[in-house]
Amino acid sequence: MTFSDYELLVVLAKESNMRKAAEKLFVSQPALSQRLQNIEKQWGAKLFIRTQKGVILTPSGEMVVNFAEKMLEDKERVYEEIQELNTKVHGTLKIACASIVGQNWLPKVLKQFVSAHPHAKISLITGWSSEILKNLYEGEVHVGIIRGATDWKGEKFHLFEDSLYLVDREISKIEEVMETDRPFIQFKSDSNYYQEIQNWWHRQFQTVPKRTIIVDQIETCKQMTYNGIGYAILPAITLTGSEKDVYKIPLMDEKNNPIKRDTWLLGYESAFELKQVKAFLEIVQKYLK
Repeated sequence: MTFSDYELLVVLAKESNMRKAAEKLFVSQPALSQRLQNIEKQWGAKLFIRTQKGVILTPSGEMVVNFAEKMLEDKERVYEEIQELNTKVHGTLKIACASIVGQNWLPKVLKQFVSAHPHAKISLITGWSSEILKNLYEGEVHVGIIRGATDWKGEKFHLFEDSLYLVDREISKIEEVMETDRPFIQFKSDSNYYQEIQNWWHRQFQTVPKRTIIVDQIETCKQMTYNGIGYAILPAITLTGSEKDVYKIPLMDEKNNPIKRDTWLLGYESAFELKQVKAFLEIVQKYLK
């Protein structure tokens, strides 16, 4: 049966009259009668009985008309949902994000995204930038947010840059680093970031730190530094500006320019054709402005 057949049964049941139903359906009475016979043949049952006053439903007809009404209601509901899909953002936005960005920057952006597009879902995984690139290459996410330089060949959007600082409660000048016996607290990171710090350190001091403590999370590193256990090198994204009694000394390169870390939004071109990804990019761009 087709939807037009369902409509025929519902209209005929409502009008209880072949002539009136034919007029409402814009068909001739013989054509309506022929279509009804074909429908009854499909169901293997008499659905309507003709009387002098019109037609009445048989018990089988009542069941089939109820079914037809439900099918037409479902059709209308699905149609409305499809129309809604065309006007609203649905689907799941899959993001892989550098942990440090996921903790300090992304939540503010996602708050705006969720507010603007409440029907969309979000799948978020965090990790090191090398892991995020792997997620992208394997098609596990739509977009990736990474830190540092990248040779990504797909779509690439620069989000922001932030400076690196030597942070401590006691050291107020870089030169004082070699005078302290307190440890250099480092957090585990991808090789790109680690190498950048190592290059700066050897260029600055031509030796290795006297003592080091390595922790697995940047937040642990920060809290240990704030509590005076040692000193650390932290990106500006983790520093709120409300820290008290903490010195923040910017790291400088060989040309005496501040050393900064770039943050990028990456993805394949096909991903940005998805409505939820396109909407996320628009929110990001508005947020950055």
